[in-house]
Amino acid sequence: MQEGRGVMAGLKADNELRLRTLSSIGIVLVILTGINYGGFIWIIIAGIIALTSLSEYYRLAGKFKGTRISQGIGYIFSLIFLIAAVRENPQPIVLGMILALCVCTVFSVEVVRRQMTKGTSYALTNAAAVTSGVLYITVPWVCMIVLREYAFGRQVLITLFVCTWGCDVGAYIGGKMFGTMKLCEYVSPGKTVQGFIAGIIGSLITNAIAIYFFTLPAYPLILIGFICGIFGQLGDLAESLIKREAGEKDSGRLIPGHGGMLDRFDSILFNGLMTYFVLRIIL
Repeated sequence: MQEGRGVMAGLKADNELRLRTLSSIGIVLVILTGINYGGFIWIIIAGIIALTSLSEYYRLAGKFKGTRISQGIGYIFSLIFLIAAVRENPQPIVLGMILALCVCTVFSVEVVRRQMTKGTSYALTNAAAVTSGVLYITVPWVCMIVLREYAFGRQVLITLFVCTWGCDVGAYIGGKMFGTMKLCEYVSPGKTVQGFIAGIIGSLITNAIAIYFFTLPAYPLILIGFICGIFGQLGDLAESLIKREAGEKDSGRLIPGHGGMLDRFDSILFNGLMTYFVLRIIL
């Protein structure tokens, strides 16, 4: 009986690995195709991922007691952000005004809610959930849309995603083979210090390969390797923190073997934002 259960468990693990592998290949092909063509195709792909991830984020945020989220407002202002990204290099003041209007809209909804319900409103928690979702998910994807329009935007974005995936693979292999010291056991029990270091190494290796094939100057592309190796793993931990507080294992079930869209693209949120910040603002 025990032997039969072991065989079934092994088959289930094999099926999950197969699904995860096929899903990963599909995701890689979609992302690389979008980056390669750029323009409207990349905007559509990035927008779909952003809005789907945002819906999963709002679902997690809705698990907290005493929270009511005006998801529609978040989607509308996310679309406004994405439309603004179509313009080349939208001014920061414009993006700030859009976010301020988002907050004012939520507060206006809560004024009506309190009046209609005779004393019940969720102004602060609603505004915090709606705007944090836009900032955490939509803005990084907007940054990646804008980055694609740069002179070497295609190479920069491919390097960004390849380094992110290289970090994921390195961290997984390093953690499995050498992981003994827990990294953040109260956030993500499976993460180890050895895996974290291996993730950085994996990112730097793929970064070197990308620089070689693109025949571009190592600087500033080499910075992307360090960004993805460090901040990508922090992005992974940040999403794990949100799920742990919400009492959920996955953000969704959309992608076989991976969970939700946010589960699959959590690292790229930090990486995309930091890469834009470094290339556009610091350099």
